[in-house]
Amino acid sequence: MAASGYVVLYTNPRGSTSYGQEFGNLIHHAYPGDDFFDLNSGVDAVIAKGYVDSSRVYVTGGSGGGVLTCWMIGRSTRFRAAVTVYPVINWYSFVLTTDIPWTANYWFPGMPWDNAEHYEKRSLLSVVRNVKTPTMVLTGEADYRTPMSDSEQYYQALKLLGVESVLVRVPDEPHGISVRPSHHIAKVAYILGWFDKHAK
Repeated sequence: MAASGYVVLYTNPRGSTSYGQEFGNLIHHAYPGDDFFDLNSGVDAVIAKGYVDSSRVYVTGGSGGGVLTCWMIGRSTRFRAAVTVYPVINWYSFVLTTDIPWTANYWFPGMPWDNAEHYEKRSLLSVVRNVKTPTMVLTGEADYRTPMSDSEQYYQALKLLGVESVLVRVPDEPHGISVRPSHHIAKVAYILGWFDKHAK
């Protein structure tokens, strides 16, 4: 992306391990949540340096970063375009379809049917009504970690809301889209292509 002329901001929001256990645990039973402010303030800081066109700011991320991409565009209209890559969209259905269902015991206070409100509050569908950003959803069809059904839900929601969007399904690819080098290259090309399309 940098080689294509983009300034790349890669932040270290709450929940990472770089600042110790307490900082890492700030997202316990609270993800996504206030990490929005960490990410958004990072964008503010780069724009304040004066060399970034604030009208041409984009957002992308994969897996947990895909979650945060959707969280960002559900809470801000500052981005010109977004690409969410193999995201979790609906935590309730995610726990029931992922290959790591034990997340219900650790990332949440309990099972979805006993904590529906908690799951809904952190679902990306809870903020999708706010999305205005042109959005690409990109996921491998063999992804059992963040199943294609989650991406389909988000894409369908965006379409129902009239948001410019596209769903890219990569055949035979699990989580990460890197089994075939051509698919990995295509993933990057799709992201850059979507941003370039909306740069004009």
